[in-house]
Amino acid sequence: MSLATVHSRALDGLAAAPVTVEVHLANGLPSFTVVGLADTEVKEARERVRVRAALANSGLGFPANKRITVNLAPADLPKEGGRFDLPMALGLLAANGQIDAARLARLECAGELSLAGELRPVRGALAMALALRRAGAERDLLLPAASAAEAALVEGLTVRSATHLLDVVAALQPDGDALPRAAALPREAASGLPDLADIKGQAGPKRALEIAAAGGHSLLMVGPPGTGKSMLAQRLPGLLPPLDDEAALESAAVLSLAGQFDISRWGQRPFRAPHHSASSVALVGGGSPPRPGEISLAQNGALFLDELPEFPRAALEALREPLETGRILISRAARQAEFPARFQLIAAMNPCPCGHLGNPLRACRCTPDQIARYQGRLSGPFLDRLDLLIEVPVIPPRELQDLAPGEPSAQVAERVAAARERAVARQGHANALLQAQDLATHAALEPAAKALLERSAEKLGWSARSFHRVQRVARTVADLAASPAIAAAHVAEAIQLRRGLPAHSG
Repeated sequence: MSLATVHSRALDGLAAAPVTVEVHLANGLPSFTVVGLADTEVKEARERVRVRAALANSGLGFPANKRITVNLAPADLPKEGGRFDLPMALGLLAANGQIDAARLARLECAGELSLAGELRPVRGALAMALALRRAGAERDLLLPAASAAEAALVEGLTVRSATHLLDVVAALQPDGDALPRAAALPREAASGLPDLADIKGQAGPKRALEIAAAGGHSLLMVGPPGTGKSMLAQRLPGLLPPLDDEAALESAAVLSLAGQFDISRWGQRPFRAPHHSASSVALVGGGSPPRPGEISLAQNGALFLDELPEFPRAALEALREPLETGRILISRAARQAEFPARFQLIAAMNPCPCGHLGNPLRACRCTPDQIARYQGRLSGPFLDRLDLLIEVPVIPPRELQDLAPGEPSAQVAERVAAARERAVARQGHANALLQAQDLATHAALEPAAKALLERSAEKLGWSARSFHRVQRVARTVADLAASPAIAAAHVAEAIQLRRGLPAHSG
């Protein structure tokens, strides 16, 4: 036959939209034309003769005397990467009668070809598998071996793997044996996470970290250099409960889009810590075609921003909407892409440019204007979206040496897990995700607690958003105490955990 159709998928956010690769052979002046809004990498399969070389070096016939037209449909969907090498090669072979087109129709495939015909892995294997499962298509997914091991994590699909083009061709003969099913990569137990016991003292910040972990709350730690802010943040993953399979797949699918999926961290919540020179595009995503940023790569996990005021102002302001909505919509002139962004923000900063404001061991040499300008790099609306704002004090070295090791992460994690279970049993999700209209039902305050919270909000000039955030934190404090009701003591602790910046109004 002179026309063949191969099923594949293009990366369109996490959607992995279906693409039909149509290959037509016709008589006429020999040529190789790719149409359908293909980008430079896709066209390289023709211009650099990648598909032609792979077929030739594999001992397979290439229709060099034909006019070849490859159509990637739909035409209005951008296609990028070398993922269409394998579908184009198989389409050429089917149109030329070298493989069984009926068997090919039962497959959906993607893969980059080397010049020798070897199959190289592609980004977004998990996104492809999830999209195929949602679509309910009765087709097997064919991928290079490394990518197939990722896709096999998605249950309910038949994933086939191959290492060379010749393996695929042999399986697509009328009497050929089916390609082997891919086995999911072994899931390794979490190990090597930093332990909270390594941090001596700092009982207040540790308590704040426990509350943040239990409720999924955002946290800003302020203190002089060397007080343990970064160490505290790095120990958050050891306190968070493991992800269930669906949430783990969602997080892994985003990482797979960026080529950063690591099976050794399967089931663990992602922990991202970008450098403070990161741009707004690096944080929230962007580019052409749009790629996920750090807030999406931290899906269902934590995003740690150290030296918070040193980040570009535009990058921090871009976090405001995702902190509220849990998603990011990237709009460009030609297209839009939506990525999940349900992350827990953990940040750290010095209180002033020299870092020693409030340090009993070293005098601060900053002027009030310098302190105000430094802290002013964080806008009021941004700070308003943070749940916990705490100070991490300096512990003199002599006292630090005499302190006993802290409580291990495993013990704290048990309390965190129990508090999370209470929240999920009550409302179906962590307390940080409680909507304002649900607070009266799931975070009702006792009369004394309500009066205390109202007085504090009035005195400190809180917005309605800040008022609700303190109420959510109080709900988490009550859950850690196994209390069904929110008492005044729970509210008082929540208020103390939102003090604001030193020398700055709360």
